[in-house]
Amino acid sequence: MKKLGLSITFLLLILSINAQNITGKWKTIDDETKKEKSVVEIFKKGDKYFGKIISIVDTAKKNSKCTLCKDSRKNQLILGMEIIKNLKKDDDEFEDGTILDPKNGKIYDCKIWLEDDNTLNVRGYIAFFFRTQEWIRVK
Repeated sequence: MKKLGLSITFLLLILSINAQNITGKWKTIDDETKKEKSVVEIFKKGDKYFGKIISIVDTAKKNSKCTLCKDSRKNQLILGMEIIKNLKKDDDEFEDGTILDPKNGKIYDCKIWLEDDNTLNVRGYIAFFFRTQEWIRVK
């Protein structure tokens, strides 16, 4: 009976660790059209998380540059651009980082959390104003 209890505890621990995994490839969905815009790959460097655009759906925009960016990304290609920076894991959320909207060049504070294994909530905000998108895991 003791072995069964330990096995169940170990299994639950493994499942909870995997449930927190935001790394991987995610489809971004346009707020207005509800169509896929791009694929962002989220990865871990040290103890922080980052995300870069690895694919753009609209082939006409594949060579687009971030002309409205105000930092070192100004006039850089959007494809391959790191748009999420310095997220830190805090319980079930990843926060205290930033996210860039290449469409308008603005940088927002960022918070990310998993809705379920295949749905990532991505929130960009300034003070009390925010926008949350659902991204879908690429399988």
